[in-house]
Amino acid sequence: MQLEPGERATLEGADGQGAAMAMRVVTGLARASGAERLVEIASVHIDGCLYHGQAGVDFAERLVELGARTTVPTTLNVGSLDLLHPGMVRTESETEKDVAAGGRRLATAYEALGARPTWTCAPYQADVRPARGEHIAWAESNAIVFANSVLGARTDRYGDFLDVCAAVTGRAPYAGLHLDENRRGEVVLDCRGLGAGVLELDLAYPLLGYLAGEIAGTANPVFVGLPPGVSEDRLKALGAAAASAGGVALFHVVGTTPEAPTLDAALHDRPPEHTEVVTPERLASARRELSTAEGDRLDAVSVGTPHASLDELRALADELADGPRIHTGVAMYASTGRTVLERARQHGIAEVLQDAGVRLVVDTCTYVTSILDPSTRVVMTNSGKWAHYAPANLGVDVVLASLSECVASARAGRVVLDDGLLR
Repeated sequence: MQLEPGERATLEGADGQGAAMAMRVVTGLARASGAERLVEIASVHIDGCLYHGQAGVDFAERLVELGARTTVPTTLNVGSLDLLHPGMVRTESETEKDVAAGGRRLATAYEALGARPTWTCAPYQADVRPARGEHIAWAESNAIVFANSVLGARTDRYGDFLDVCAAVTGRAPYAGLHLDENRRGEVVLDCRGLGAGVLELDLAYPLLGYLAGEIAGTANPVFVGLPPGVSEDRLKALGAAAASAGGVALFHVVGTTPEAPTLDAALHDRPPEHTEVVTPERLASARRELSTAEGDRLDAVSVGTPHASLDELRALADELADGPRIHTGVAMYASTGRTVLERARQHGIAEVLQDAGVRLVVDTCTYVTSILDPSTRVVMTNSGKWAHYAPANLGVDVVLASLSECVASARAGRVVLDDGLLR
């Protein structure tokens, strides 16, 4: 692997011991991934903000101790606390207290390094929008797949420790999805038989993502037959589910995403490795697979994973604007980023949601921290990602539903589904 003179100088300590430590990590990963050189990056999104143990805190604090600072714009993923709403995350048990304390130390360390306290898994909803073809080092699975697929920026799959080291050095290994040849579509999902009615449903997109993850694994799927101009929010839901169910870091939607004006362009003028026809029956089966609950019991509803956009909060407010409040036996949560929440307040959307009984969560998410009541057993969500992870993370059963079904169920105090929705 070849290093530029400035990169070699950083590695040898010219920019301080903190930068040298970070460069050792970056170059070590580069060698392991077979990179021939490093690439200069324009921004970083740090995933390792949730407290998972002492090692994460030690690593961040050691960089601070050694004088490291971020050298490119750097945003922070969700953490272990809702810093704007004290008491939202439970801190009653010793374990919960340890997580809260560790989360605060991580937050302090990352801010000391120069990262922006965005605390969102959807930095692309703030003022961070890398340009097409721009090299970045983003971590967090949904942020990675959105940046690659919807924005056309270039990031490989990065995670804890490498993300902050890339922020300090301004470099990442020139490998993986930074390279043209690795961005080729490999598996085609033919959605032309689904029909306009199904493809108008918000529920269709997390289900398509779930199927893409199951079918493609870590390959790059290409969707054919989706309507032109699919919204970013629906592409976000698709990508998040695909990244969770399989490990997809890049997908193409022919006629919509930047690198897929045509099917041939998405496939780099080569035949696909595999083609799968997606039918309404496949989508209905996917919903059943993601819905682990039986009966009509409902304890909570959680939307906003990845973090809800302003348009998604507006859609929820519109659903709740007329009609009864949320049932007293159901807790309804909407997770979002603090910048989006501020806009929602300015537009009067937050007030509508809170008046209806929605609990607004920022800086974290309900499937990774102690927010739900310990007695919660059945939760409804419109997120494929939430439905995929929550049963193991929280020990709850899940019902995957459309936004309309989420609201109807929250009001009724029980699971209310439209069984003919995907026909």
